[in-house]
Amino acid sequence: MFVINCKNYEEIAGDKITKFIKTVEKVSKKYKIKIAVAPPQHLVGAVSKSSIPILAQHVDVSKIGSTTGFVVPELLKKSGISGSLINHSEHRIPPKEISALVSKMRELKMISIVCVKDVSEAKKYAKLNPDYIAIEPPELIGSGKAVSKEKPDLIVKAAKAVSSAKNKTKLLCGAGIVSGEDVSAAISLGSKGILVASGIVKAKNWNKIIEEFAKNMS
Repeated sequence: MFVINCKNYEEIAGDKITKFIKTVEKVSKKYKIKIAVAPPQHLVGAVSKSSIPILAQHVDVSKIGSTTGFVVPELLKKSGISGSLINHSEHRIPPKEISALVSKMRELKMISIVCVKDVSEAKKYAKLNPDYIAIEPPELIGSGKAVSKEKPDLIVKAAKAVSSAKNKTKLLCGAGIVSGEDVSAAISLGSKGILVASGIVKAKNWNKIIEEFAKNMS
């Protein structure tokens, strides 16, 4: 699994998101790799008809109906969205909400990616049986320093923590991944995929960097 979080970067604003999605679709098809994209929240509907999975960057514990300003899982699904990041380090939520959202996403047959900051959280939330646990040390996010190089033991320990839950949850590696070499290192240490943001979105040549990452996924 190769997940690209666009955050709220200006590089992806307006109709640029359409160009970005088309680039991702092309690489995904060429290398036969599952690549999912999480656009800024207000743009998910604009690219929901894509051939690749489109994810929300955040989802709320809220209901359809007279609720305002919340991202409702059921409505995301009706709009063609495949799933969501949950508890990203830039949008942390309480444990009870994480548990409720993982259950709701499973009920709706949507992808759940729970972001964690350390091995302890990886072990705790893997027990909820989300589709993926993405480990991202906050201090390395956007730093250009890959966790696979700076803290390789963290990935090994996180992989063991996730597998100890004995369910279908898989580990994704995030934070500071900026090259194909970083991707290869993450996979070799036990990660089943990557979660990246600025390393791709802020690159001058999207096609080149996404292909570089894709080629190093196996």
